[in-house]
Amino acid sequence: MDLDAISHHFFGTTDIDTLDPDALQAGRDRLSLAFGTEREPGRRFALWAVLRATGEAPAPHLAFKDPRERRAAEMYASMLSQSDEADD
Repeated sequence: MDLDAISHHFFGTTDIDTLDPDALQAGRDRLSLAFGTEREPGRRFALWAVLRATGEAPAPHLAFKDPRERRAAEMYASMLSQSDEADD
């Protein structure tokens, strides 16, 4: 799944950092709805990853019932946290 395509589809831009707070929240709302209804695991994970990037993703244990998907989300979130800590 193309993350730029997801960003453009839900937020109207590939540069989410340029959005005003209302446009950002509207995109998050659309993305959350799509995440909640998506059934294909790869697409669902990609939508969750974009939600995570915007600070609105549910915790992996709440977002994913399948243990493999949940573990992948936990690992992804952990790697991002480690990267953020290294940047500080």
